[in-house]
Amino acid sequence: MKNLKVFLLLPILGLSIGSCQNHVKSKRENEAHKKVVYQVFTRLFGNRNTTNKPWGTKEENGVGKFNDFTDKALEEIKDLGVTHIWYTGVPHHALVGDYTKYGISMDDPDVVKGRAGSPYAVKDYYNVDPDMAVDPSQRMSEFESLIARTHKHDMKVIIDIVPNHVARSYQSVDFPDRNFGATDDTTVVFDVNNNFYYIPNSHFEVPTPLNGYKPLGGENAPLLDGKFEEHPAKWTGNGSRSAKPHFYDWYETVKVNYGIDPEGKKHFPLLPAGADTLDYRQHFEFWKDKTVPSSWVKFRDIALFWIDKGVDGFRYDMAEMVPVEFWSYMNASIKMKNPDAFIMAEVYQPKLYRDYILKGKMDYLYDKVALYDTLKHIMQGTSSAHNIAAVMEETEDIETHMLHFLENHDEQRIASPEFAGDAKKGIPAMIVSATLGTSPTMIYFGQEVGEPANENAGFGTHSRTSIFDYVGVPNHQRWMNDGKFDGGKLTPEEKSLRAFYKKLLNFTIHSSALMGHYEDLTRFNDALGAKYSKQLFAHTRWSDKEQLLILSNFSDQALQKVKIHIPLSIISDWGVKTGNLKMVDQLGHQMEVKLYVDKLDAYVVADVPAWDGLILSLVK
Repeated sequence: MKNLKVFLLLPILGLSIGSCQNHVKSKRENEAHKKVVYQVFTRLFGNRNTTNKPWGTKEENGVGKFNDFTDKALEEIKDLGVTHIWYTGVPHHALVGDYTKYGISMDDPDVVKGRAGSPYAVKDYYNVDPDMAVDPSQRMSEFESLIARTHKHDMKVIIDIVPNHVARSYQSVDFPDRNFGATDDTTVVFDVNNNFYYIPNSHFEVPTPLNGYKPLGGENAPLLDGKFEEHPAKWTGNGSRSAKPHFYDWYETVKVNYGIDPEGKKHFPLLPAGADTLDYRQHFEFWKDKTVPSSWVKFRDIALFWIDKGVDGFRYDMAEMVPVEFWSYMNASIKMKNPDAFIMAEVYQPKLYRDYILKGKMDYLYDKVALYDTLKHIMQGTSSAHNIAAVMEETEDIETHMLHFLENHDEQRIASPEFAGDAKKGIPAMIVSATLGTSPTMIYFGQEVGEPANENAGFGTHSRTSIFDYVGVPNHQRWMNDGKFDGGKLTPEEKSLRAFYKKLLNFTIHSSALMGHYEDLTRFNDALGAKYSKQLFAHTRWSDKEQLLILSNFSDQALQKVKIHIPLSIISDWGVKTGNLKMVDQLGHQMEVKLYVDKLDAYVVADVPAWDGLILSLVK
């Protein structure tokens, strides 16, 4: 450990500590702006019904439609600072409802979670959820119109692909020749060209319910008898090899076979040495003359089908459960069709990040295990804000690929008691999430108005907005205001929160500094013996055109006259000589902050409001 005297000399020498010795400069500094992804649970967005009966039908609780994304709605989303919309739950998934007159088979409630069904138990990848169409016979054309409207408002369209598993009842209406498992040899556990893994000479058994669970809340319904015909039984989506999976297994799905046998041996070509240094064109060339498993080809064709429809990118569910070689094959094919395709994925094992980015050609991975979890602990008061710097260092070489978020459909709402209990506590975390790196920022619909997810929708528990049942989203509905999309029913607090998100996100997509250098200032000030809260995080971002000092206060107490020192090496990069310069907050706080610079030191003194933050921009 260096002694304090050395640290005290650092400002004089124009040096800083830790990562300051090597400023992080994005390879994409010259790009116009950061990207902002707005995740919306599509069937909930336009639902105006406020009944919210547990296990309610779509007639009782309502359901949103593709057509609810009107020009006005899309204009307001765009004005929030959004560049990409992730329409979650679009591919046709298993659900409890009768669409047989449209040629769609009935789904068995014994293997459907909730009434509306899990969007990650896809039943037909070549069509869309009939619930969301005004006319189910025209459901694809209604979604195509939504794609066109989204593009008209200068936003890109992302949808889900779930390669690891499909619904137990998978059956494509329009492309039966592309059905998974149609030509499988079901007498064996594994064959490289089987789409599924089998348990020969066995019948699937519905799991034994736990904790008093009853499908549909105990209601009688067609096909609901505690049985589901599947012979021979298939492995379950999460990898269970039992003909009777556990209740907490992903029993509504079956695992897709990518050519890895039960012992873990790979029955497909491996990537060559140095594949992590090759671009997607070189990966595409590698696979051109290779024979690959049937499932690889089927999922590639699914992705290209949607690219041809005008979809601009994909979010991959549980990507780490599928071999990285497949992703090289899949993503290279997509990029050859659309080089600008936006590809993001769930990978929760940090040791796999670089393989899935560099070899699998993912554009972005969820930054959950590092940044999200750290921010959550800070917001809950169980961790210091000073830990953020270490998180950034862990992914410094791949930070441009690590997508930042505070909410999504899998995570608890910030305002729920189980998370922070107050949406305002998300403000400093959102400032950090949106400004820490060059990677995209993602928010979940309703987050910007403090949705707490208090409803008991049926399957699962509250604190997360239900993805399994028909439900209204109250705070979001107040913003929607009966289809006016003008926030007319929001409370003053909700309006204020949305105004914050709008200012922040719009700032980020136009800031050149956020595509440039990054430096943590917290440990530098610690080394100087600065006396301020462990719940304050300070960092700086800059480019040739813009210089920022960003302060985030994770405390319920306003911080008065906080003195933040900035290394003279950074001041030099900013092109600043000695003197007193003005800094202006970009989040609308009416305060004047001075940057004081002399030959020995540079610092600002600022007041930082409770559960809030400042983005101070240098005025030259």
